[in-house]
Amino acid sequence: MRNFFPFLQWLPTYNKRWFTKDVMAGLTVGIILVPQGMAYAMIAGLPPVYGLYASLVPIVVYSFLGTSRQLAIGPVAMDSLLVAAGLGAYLAAEEEAYVAMALLLAFMVGSIQLVLGVFRMGFLVNFLSRPVISGFTSAAALIIILSQLKHLLGTPIAGSNRFHELLYNASVSLSETNWVDLAIGLVGIALILVTRKWIPKIPGVLAVVVLGIMAVYLFDLQAYGIKVVGEIPTGLPHFRAPEISLEKIVEMAPIAVTLALIGYLEAISIGKSLEEKSGEETIDPNQELIAIGASNLLGSLFQSHTVTGSFSRSAINGEAGAKTTIALLFSVVMVVLTLLFLTPLFYYLPNAVLASIIMVSVVGLIDIAYPKALWAYRKDELAILLITFGITLFVGITEGILVGVLLSLLLMVYKSSKPHFAVLGKIKGSDYYRNVDRFGDAIEVRDDLLIVRFDSQLYFGNKNYFKKMLYDCIDSKGEGLSAIILNAEAIHYIDSSAAQMLVRVIEDLQDRNLQFYIAGAIGPARDVIFSSRIIDVLSKEHLFVSTKEAVDYFDHTATPSPIGERVAYQNLRRP
Repeated sequence: MRNFFPFLQWLPTYNKRWFTKDVMAGLTVGIILVPQGMAYAMIAGLPPVYGLYASLVPIVVYSFLGTSRQLAIGPVAMDSLLVAAGLGAYLAAEEEAYVAMALLLAFMVGSIQLVLGVFRMGFLVNFLSRPVISGFTSAAALIIILSQLKHLLGTPIAGSNRFHELLYNASVSLSETNWVDLAIGLVGIALILVTRKWIPKIPGVLAVVVLGIMAVYLFDLQAYGIKVVGEIPTGLPHFRAPEISLEKIVEMAPIAVTLALIGYLEAISIGKSLEEKSGEETIDPNQELIAIGASNLLGSLFQSHTVTGSFSRSAINGEAGAKTTIALLFSVVMVVLTLLFLTPLFYYLPNAVLASIIMVSVVGLIDIAYPKALWAYRKDELAILLITFGITLFVGITEGILVGVLLSLLLMVYKSSKPHFAVLGKIKGSDYYRNVDRFGDAIEVRDDLLIVRFDSQLYFGNKNYFKKMLYDCIDSKGEGLSAIILNAEAIHYIDSSAAQMLVRVIEDLQDRNLQFYIAGAIGPARDVIFSSRIIDVLSKEHLFVSTKEAVDYFDHTATPSPIGERVAYQNLRRP
């Protein structure tokens, strides 16, 4: 029960002094969550009230199932944009049909995450490399900012998920700008930035919301044509089963998988960063998958779109002193009070204010420092980042992620097919053997002995490269060569194809009257050596714990003796 309900681990030892901190942190996050939730619902193409619905059941579920003590989940900008991208074909449909598709998408995302968590497959998120995520989030942030221009300018701008189309649509609509809307939006951006930098104790988002509502109401700004949120339904969301059909599931499967992995990556990344600050390590990656998946799945049954961890609200939660997930329950209390009693107050909230909140929130997603660092030392990964960035901007969000992941995998396969291959020599006056290309004149080079090191697993993808490099080194030694030593310290795995290749190479070298030794093989590689034909053609006498001992044996000093080595290796077959 404690594994499935992590709150049972800390609840019995809950310190009463934490309660006040949890209450204050929860209420603070709740105050921010209300306007942010409505703003992010707008990004997803949903009515603002659905942002509040997404801030209820999912948060309650996570508070019982989540393993992070400070992570604040709920609607976020990135996931909301992916919802809009995935459901772009339905934007022209009736609002009710679009909402039904968004709820079905949340149900699918939750189901995928839950299944991945149950089968402990959280490792799949590792295939989303940092260059891909950086390029994708930076491009998505720009798309989100441009998508809010219609609210900031107060003019109807045709929507799109492509940067150039949004930019063009905005440029042709500039003449219809409502200057009052623009002024409200710019003032909202300025106030949020000023309070964030100079008066951090004042929640700038809440201040902008209150001032915007008061300005519209007191000065009757609607008479100037500004757009407001309008009537928000009062009351809590009711149970609503998603409208499931095989055709829709197949159609939305790619975006659902993308959302499931991106959402989990966001949550686990934020949770880990909070752990580093607090010094408490409580996160179980697979349980987090279950918690986020259950939040999305059960939330979708109560009219919630997709949710995940929010960086800004999680930071506020931690800074406000939250000690446990009890804080999340008080955030829910704020949303419940808003839905039951305060929704009439939001009638006069300008859309330009929500646009200003969104723009300031997502501008931090634009990552400039990381590409600069890659330019200095990893230009191949920088290329992947830029390609992902460009495709996300100009082709599509889903396409950007998929191409980025594919390129990352191709780069990984390419690098593993041509790993580092080094010729070793003895450092003068020592027993250490190092790369002759790196240590130069400090290395003793022998004409009768070749020592090589292969810094990777040995498998079907690089066995031919290994063989070519080995024979090139042998040929460069010339006629005086008598033996080859393979330093296998970095070879952690040998597959059947590579084992067969090694057998043929050893037999060929023996036909040439060249001795072949293996030194430093670790447990997994030794297991393969003993279980394959390698040991039959190599013999146990040619296996050594270290390169030095292999060299001593070649020089006929045998310290320790090869028989002693044979016993040592037989005892170490299982690490």
